[in-house]
Amino acid sequence: MSPKAQAALIAKLTALADDELILSHRDSEWTGHGPILEEDIALANIAQDELGHASTWLSLRQALDGTDPDRLAFFRDAEEFRCAQLLELPKGDWAFTMLRQYLFDRYELHWLSAATASTYPPVAEAAAKILREERFHLQHTQAWVERLGQGTEESNRRLQAALEGQWGYAQQLFVPLPGEEILVGEGIVPELRRLKEDWLENVTRHLQASGLKLPLPPGYQPHSREHHTEHLWSLLAEMQSVARWDAEARIW
Repeated sequence: MSPKAQAALIAKLTALADDELILSHRDSEWTGHGPILEEDIALANIAQDELGHASTWLSLRQALDGTDPDRLAFFRDAEEFRCAQLLELPKGDWAFTMLRQYLFDRYELHWLSAATASTYPPVAEAAAKILREERFHLQHTQAWVERLGQGTEESNRRLQAALEGQWGYAQQLFVPLPGEEILVGEGIVPELRRLKEDWLENVTRHLQASGLKLPLPPGYQPHSREHHTEHLWSLLAEMQSVARWDAEARIW
């Protein structure tokens, strides 16, 4: 692998991990606050899965440059994160959380499915492993979108409001990182532009079948992943507080 390709891959692995890590934290904020006990447990399990996926991607980065996954997760400042802004947004109500998880799960299903053919074996193997869990995540959140969209007038209103607030942000998932074209050219990662076409077709069909209307125009225009919302700072302050309180602490 050329030095430029390796640098681009490190950046991509970091972005993949940051998406999972930040979404995991947002989902974990529902622990003990879910609408029913079964769903409280289900979302806690999804959050744990996402955290495991973040660890997987950071471990692949560690194999390339030796960085410690724990230090990357708990000792970087917000400016150094490369998560999508969609995942930083506060958890909102249940409709907001389920819709965000659905939009991301559908994106991940397409990305991971294509990444299983990566010419870089560690990425292909990790994608195949994570894909098995993501299929269950999508099945779960897809059902919730349908349930809320076709439920009561109030549940449909809340879901529609969530869609109008998230639709533009979701487009950032398909904005490539600087240098990502090198990875695409070498077959290491899939091309986001092609994946977006399938994502948009599937998401549009399911949202409309659930009684929702796509926001036109989408409103928010996606930026590069170097830009973040103000919400990431407060999220990291909470998520990183214990590790930063005693940076030298060890589990014996």
